[in-house]
Amino acid sequence: MDDIDRMLVGLLQEDATRSYAVLGKAVGLSSGAAHERVRKLRERGVIRRTTVEVDQEALGRAVTAYVLVDGGSWMGDAGQALAAVPEVEEAHVIAGPATLLLKVRTTGTRELQDVLRRIFQVDGVTGTQTVVVLETLFERTLK
Repeated sequence: MDDIDRMLVGLLQEDATRSYAVLGKAVGLSSGAAHERVRKLRERGVIRRTTVEVDQEALGRAVTAYVLVDGGSWMGDAGQALAAVPEVEEAHVIAGPATLLLKVRTTGTRELQDVLRRIFQVDGVTGTQTVVVLETLFERTLK
């Protein structure tokens, strides 16, 4: 990846609806050359998907929580079971005070409690610690 690829990725992270003409102009390429670069970035897996950023609170998902999951054994195989819980947005195998770190969004604390019950049903889960977010100062994707 060169500097132009990095600039294209950054521009797409800010607004993925930009046309190839606009992208090309911003980085000094023709629209065709910008399109080709973006196509190659997709092929190489640098750009995995195109999505939109939404206001979670406007969707009724006002509670964000991070859940540390303890497991009695290797929990790296629990991904599929955790992905089946729609409120779990992210799941990471970690080194530290727990085995997994989950990012969960719910409509309220009662729903969060229900999600925690479902997490406990995943094979190997022996405990959880939950941190509820009071306010998000910012979220960003690094360029």
